[in-house]
Amino acid sequence: MKHTAMTILYELHDNLYINLTNRCPCSCTFCLRQNREDMGTSDSLWLEHEPSFEEVAAEFENFDMDRYHEIVFCGFGEPTEALDVLLKTAHFIKEHWEKPIRINTNGLGNLIHGRDITPSFEGLIDTLSISLNTPDPQKYYRLVRPRFGEISHNAMLEFARNSKKYVPNVVLTTVSTTLTSDEEEQCRRICQDLGVTYRIRPFES
Repeated sequence: MKHTAMTILYELHDNLYINLTNRCPCSCTFCLRQNREDMGTSDSLWLEHEPSFEEVAAEFENFDMDRYHEIVFCGFGEPTEALDVLLKTAHFIKEHWEKPIRINTNGLGNLIHGRDITPSFEGLIDTLSISLNTPDPQKYYRLVRPRFGEISHNAMLEFARNSKKYVPNVVLTTVSTTLTSDEEEQCRRICQDLGVTYRIRPFES
């Protein structure tokens, strides 16, 4: 299902993805949006404007929700930048369909909003997939280039720790082939200490 207008919802991996914003506090050296516009069934994930909750809710009428395993907040930006619309949309989904909801995030939402946003996920978000990227804070800063500086790595780990109280499934991810086996083992230990799941996800070009 291709859309020529701006893409708010798109299909990928038997899931339905929600593209809320192009804003992001990071400028990752490996970001896919540097060399492509599309993902899944979208023509382009660059938004003409940030959609309102009403615009997002209306889009669901164009999709058969029975087809999808999971609903995922993930587009060409950090979903928690549009937190208000995200939470309203999650409420809307839970009211209408029995579908698990995931957020793919850089884990810097608390820095973005200057407060702990994790309690707002309770009862709404089933999975948080947080990009760990590397066990080393300095390497993280060089790779991710967050506007919050070198505090970002620790803030991301604290976000994961806090989220565990409110979200049933918290996952920290790295990308296969980007780390040594020793670095992956360090990541595994970090996740064990936090009490969250570690996942090595495939590289997507």
